[in-house]
Amino acid sequence: MRAAVIQGAGVKEVELRDDARTVGPDPAEVKVKIKATGVCHSDLSILSGTLPNSYPAVVGHEAAGEVIEVGEHVTNVAPGDHVVISWTPACGLCPDCVAGRPFLCVKYIIEGYTKPRFRLGDDTPAYGMAGCGTWAEEMVVPWEACIKVADDVPYDYAALLGCGISTGVGAVFNTARVRPGTAVAVVGCGGVGLSVIQGARAAGAASILAIDPLESKHEIARRFGATHTATPEGADELRNLLTAGQGFDYAFEVVGRSATIRAAWQLARRGGDVIVVGAGAADDNVRFNAFELLFDGKNLRASLYGGSDLRRDVPRFVDLWRAGKLDLESLITRRIRFEDLNDAIATLERGDAIRQVVLFD
Repeated sequence: MRAAVIQGAGVKEVELRDDARTVGPDPAEVKVKIKATGVCHSDLSILSGTLPNSYPAVVGHEAAGEVIEVGEHVTNVAPGDHVVISWTPACGLCPDCVAGRPFLCVKYIIEGYTKPRFRLGDDTPAYGMAGCGTWAEEMVVPWEACIKVADDVPYDYAALLGCGISTGVGAVFNTARVRPGTAVAVVGCGGVGLSVIQGARAAGAASILAIDPLESKHEIARRFGATHTATPEGADELRNLLTAGQGFDYAFEVVGRSATIRAAWQLARRGGDVIVVGAGAADDNVRFNAFELLFDGKNLRASLYGGSDLRRDVPRFVDLWRAGKLDLESLITRRIRFEDLNDAIATLERGDAIRQVVLFD
């Protein structure tokens, strides 16, 4: 079968191979035929090495598909079911899962570093990105990674629910719990940032400032619900205009860099919430002084995977889409073939796309 493979970090392109095969499924695993998979900035972070992985690796983590085989112990899905793939499957038994924080479960993330999901033509074992590897025609995952979705949800829309929507909209509803009538700033207007903007609009925010250095993204942000837009240089002026100099109730950082985390911190009011959504590098340190951490009273909050529980949230997001409150179609700027993946990677690095989706035959 076809799969996009890298041999190690620090590369700009993937190997487009046709000699891969899946491993399994074991009794508690599911084989899925991938129908649609997104090209996300986190995929670029695997290529660059910003995010760690085992190698060789099949890239990709945002996808939807059809169940084609299940292990003997699997009861939650059956062949023919349409599913969204969760790249952080919740085991349901660890302290974080029991406490209602399934997005912090690491059981299958750790397993993904040590358990090959694929074999290449010469029988070399290959691992999946985040234990997944969705840039392949088929993949095998734990049953916990398969979230059923209604059959009438198009596969390309459903794929977005597995990462971009769950991370962005989830950050609004699960992490920040944005209240109606409040003021929101969003730093970064990529696919996840636009999902944050949509979530803030759906939550009833009175003003939403979208901040991005690319002015070409400003009109796009307005279409998704931003009331105002600015470049980083103009953000302070809009902060003063929209909040009478007080700052925003919520400031979302959706880039994953220390400089933009500091920018979000400066945009938030005293006592406001700063929500870090972007995935950054381990050696990119953010500086805060002890005085501001205490006396500004701001809340610095991580939003890993949007604080989502996909079994609960995928149906909620589908309902929002059905109600016209989530625009999934406009998030997809390009539908491509498997053979176009390296061009899609270059397009995303240039900032010329929101979300590109690979459609498998």
